[in-house]
Amino acid sequence: MPKSSPNPAPIQEPYIKLDQFLKWQGIAQTGGEAKIIIKEGDVLVNDLLETRRGRKLRTGDLVTVDGRKYRVELN
Repeated sequence: MPKSSPNPAPIQEPYIKLDQFLKWQGIAQTGGEAKIIIKEGDVLVNDLLETRRGRKLRTGDLVTVDGRKYRVELN
C-alpha cells in the first residue's frame, strides 16, 4: 500500500502549541479533549511519541494522529 502524503496544515505564526493545533485542525473540539488525546499517547510529532500539550510545533514538523499525518507549514 503506498504511503499517503501528509495533509498541509498552514499556520499564521512561527509556531503553534500542540493542543492548539489539535483544536485548529478539528481533531479535538476542546482543550480538555486535546489534553486527553495527547496524554493517552495518540499523538506523534516527527515520528516520536509526544505527551506534552505545550509542545511548540514549527514549520516542517510532522504530526500523526490516528494514522493521519499533518505537515506544519507557515502560511
